[in-house]
Amino acid sequence: MRFVRSGDVRLAVWEHGDPADPTVVLVHGYPDTHAVWDDVVAELEQRFHVVVFDNRGAGASDAPAGVAPYRIELLAADLRAVLDAVSPDGPVHLVGHDWGSILSWELVTDPAAADRIASYTSIAGGCLDHIGQWVRARAAHPTPANLRALGTQLLHSWYVAAFQVPGLGALPWRLGLGSHWDALLARVEGVPRRAPVPTRAADGEIGVRLYRANMPRRVGRPGERYTTVPVQVVHAAGDHFARPGMAADLERWVPRLWRRTLAAPHWAPLTHGRAVARMVTELVDLVRGTAAAPALVRARRAGEFGGRLVLVTGAGSGIGRATAHAFAALGAEVVAVDLDGDAAARTARETDGHAHTVDVADEAGMRKLADDVCAAHGVPDVVVNNAGVGHSGSFLATTTDEWRRVLDVNLWGVIHGCRVFGERLVERAEGGHVVTVASAAAWLPATDLAAYATSKAAVAMLSDCLRGELAPHGVAVSSIHPGIVDTNITRTSTFSGLDGAAQDARRDHAAAVHARRGFPPEGVAAAIVDAVRRGRTVVPVTPEARAVQVLARVSPAALRVLAAGGLDRGRA
Repeated sequence: MRFVRSGDVRLAVWEHGDPADPTVVLVHGYPDTHAVWDDVVAELEQRFHVVVFDNRGAGASDAPAGVAPYRIELLAADLRAVLDAVSPDGPVHLVGHDWGSILSWELVTDPAAADRIASYTSIAGGCLDHIGQWVRARAAHPTPANLRALGTQLLHSWYVAAFQVPGLGALPWRLGLGSHWDALLARVEGVPRRAPVPTRAADGEIGVRLYRANMPRRVGRPGERYTTVPVQVVHAAGDHFARPGMAADLERWVPRLWRRTLAAPHWAPLTHGRAVARMVTELVDLVRGTAAAPALVRARRAGEFGGRLVLVTGAGSGIGRATAHAFAALGAEVVAVDLDGDAAARTARETDGHAHTVDVADEAGMRKLADDVCAAHGVPDVVVNNAGVGHSGSFLATTTDEWRRVLDVNLWGVIHGCRVFGERLVERAEGGHVVTVASAAAWLPATDLAAYATSKAAVAMLSDCLRGELAPHGVAVSSIHPGIVDTNITRTSTFSGLDGAAQDARRDHAAAVHARRGFPPEGVAAAIVDAVRRGRTVVPVTPEARAVQVLARVSPAALRVLAAGGLDRGRA
């Protein structure tokens, strides 16, 4: 630890790691000190020279009297003084959180400082001038959407107005908020308890001056601020204060821009330090040319799903192939997975994606698939567990081997897919979406579909359980329930108690039923895309699927009578 002087102010600075390594400077927000970065520093210091410091008015740094000394221009001069002290001969990689992000933008958009910053990662904060321009643009065109965006952000930023009232913002700190701050963060934000910051109350009281010195003056009269610095904007999905809408126009000011989402609350450095460090490292590596993180490279893809990696099992044909095409058409990068390697490769060629061969029923094979995919392409943002097999037969007629085949693929295959990729989605902490393809048979107690209906009902319940478990991590779960769909699953279905010729005859009959129904796999693919787009949870696709779902809720007894009627049925 040492002190760096900026004008009349002494700033407390801490350095970690080897000074010969690339320098990363972390800038804290309000009402924090450098300690907010402890978890991030622990992850970064093995590869980088990591610098943290206390802003003026916080922690061990000097706290000038009055409001004027907290103008952002002076804080930017402080930051410049720190950069010159810790890395006098080369640019640094800058990271800011909350007010630290606001402060860092001031330097990032200063042409005179452009050669001092190699990259910038902004978390939960924005440039005051960009925010002002965003407000002005929407106020000038008061459409319902613009007014809604303004109203939403004003609601989340209520404290900014409150802090303009002299004495009001400082009052809670004078009344003892500092001693309860850590408990409040633990209860509201889920921040793990750690050693208290001794200066918290003073930091909170003094830091209110940041808002009084800068908000009306800069947001109310915004300037034009551009930058050529590579910028990564990280939005914390659970942020109660900084909403993503304010960054909607950033491409106007920042041509080299990457947008990321972190499944975290506002204080992401405290709750998701490892994920924050990974994102910072990915941008640094990309800028330095040492590595290109697939997620950052993919972020440049155009389209609604541009920047997203979508993995589909059973992608060689039918619903899986159609789903791969649907996501690829919307800009996604596709990983096509199938037991048939040639079919997977064909789908990959058609979608400009990647092919992998695996039996979804093989747990070891699925774990290797996850390892290979994540190493080569990154963690998939969307995982569609579609692979399945068909079977028809009553319970007593269905053999143990037939039960095992159906459950291994239809249930265990989905379990393996959800587990191996769900673990990585949670660890990555950037959210995501898991899709399971069930069936209308999940709700239909059909006497001739004992194994198949049981496997799909289990998938539906697994999806419900998984949805609650993954939701706190920002990962959504959708179960898709097709009815009779014209796919080639009928050509691989099996039938209990029938020999080869009889099996073929039943397959031909089932295929004819599906063909007459005429519902294409592309219709199911569209429903899957819509479920991911809108976050839908349980999706019956065809009219007969919706009818079965309604009847299962309204009159299960009537559904049992219908299901026992010996109707000819085919399943997608």
